[in-house]
Amino acid sequence: MVSRGRASTLLSASVATLLLTAPVRASELVPYAVIGDAIPLPLAGAVGDASAGRAIVVNRTYTCLLCHSGPFTEQRFQGDLAPSLAGTGSRWSEGQLRLRLVDASRLNAATIMPSYYRADGLQRVGDAWLGKPILSAQQIEDVVAYLTTLQNPS
Repeated sequence: MVSRGRASTLLSASVATLLLTAPVRASELVPYAVIGDAIPLPLAGAVGDASAGRAIVVNRTYTCLLCHSGPFTEQRFQGDLAPSLAGTGSRWSEGQLRLRLVDASRLNAATIMPSYYRADGLQRVGDAWLGKPILSAQQIEDVVAYLTTLQNPS
């Protein structure tokens, strides 16, 4: 089992690598409204594609499986630092999932989950990656669309 400190270091390094490929800059982020524990409306009106979302989740470049496990038989090594993604769609609404992806720190300031659609107020970000989100609005919606299909918790 990986220690929490080591996991945080691994996660930070992975996120730093991801930020090199960010598709948009902070100035291009679309505004969104947080209501309670959710972002109820899709970012930029984007419609998610569940198959594209699954491809993002299982792609190690995006770090989901560094911490999470789930029904991904093609990925032999999956994380155990965060909840399994199995049953995600039965636990949270689309809006709740969207906020957790966009900026999980709004729900838990101590979370180790990266803010995938945030570029300001972050700590320990290298100069080359400042002002870049990890995922685009479309990619967020794709992942939300996929996670909502995961209804079975086992």
